[in-house]
Amino acid sequence: MTIRVLLADDQEMVRDALRAVIGRRPDFEVVGTAADGAEAVALAVALRPDVVVMDVRMPGTNGVEATGRLHAEWPHPGPPPRVLVLTTFDLDEYVHAALRAGAGGFLLKNSPPDQLAHAIRVVAGGEAMLAPSVTQRLIGTFTALPAGLLPGAAPPPGHAERRVGALTARELEVLVLLARGRSNLQIGEELGLSQATVKSRVNRILTRLGVENRVQAALLAHEAGLLRPGPDAPR
Repeated sequence: MTIRVLLADDQEMVRDALRAVIGRRPDFEVVGTAADGAEAVALAVALRPDVVVMDVRMPGTNGVEATGRLHAEWPHPGPPPRVLVLTTFDLDEYVHAALRAGAGGFLLKNSPPDQLAHAIRVVAGGEAMLAPSVTQRLIGTFTALPAGLLPGAAPPPGHAERRVGALTARELEVLVLLARGRSNLQIGEELGLSQATVKSRVNRILTRLGVENRVQAALLAHEAGLLRPGPDAPR
C-alpha cells in the first residue's frame, strides 16, 4: 500500500532533499510540501496524507503548534495524519512538546535515507519511531527540563499517578517495559507473551491512559514514578 507523505520544512533545500529521498521509494508518494506549520496544517486538511514529516523549528506556526492543531482541529472522520518530527534533538528541547502534542516519533535530521524511510513506515503503521537508546535519552532529558520551560505542557500534580492507577498489574508490567524502550517482541520474551498479545495489551494501555502513542505512554510512566534507576534507566 502506498504511504502518502506531506513534507513540512522552512528550508527549500531540505524539502527538495526529502522529496528526492522519499519520492524514489515505490511505496511512498509525496503529496505536497509546506514551508511552515500553518501551511502544513492547511495542506494536511486538504490532502489528507498518511504521514506528515514535520520540522520543529519553522517561522510563524512551528512544528509543535502545527502538530497540536492537527490533533485538536482535525475536521474529517477518523484520526489525523501521523506526524514524524524532524529535529537536531540536542538543540531542540521543543521536540518534547511535539511528542506531547501527538507526534508519533522523531528522527534526527542527519539520519540516513534508509532510516528516514523506515521511520515513515513505522509511524504510518501506528507505532512510535524511537529506538530504545533514543527513548531513554529523550525521556531522561524531558524529565530534567525545568517545569516552566514548555508553557502549558506540565500536567497538574498527581495527574500521571491517577491515570496509570487505572491499569491492571499486568498492564503496568507492560507499560514499564514499554517505557524502557522495549519492542513488542522484547516485551513478549520478558513476560512470556506472544507478540499479538503484547500488541493488544499495548493498544489497551494507550486507550485506558488516553494517549496517542507509546511515547506519550512512556512519558506518563516516568511522571508517575513507575521506573526505578537501573542499568537501562534513562540517563
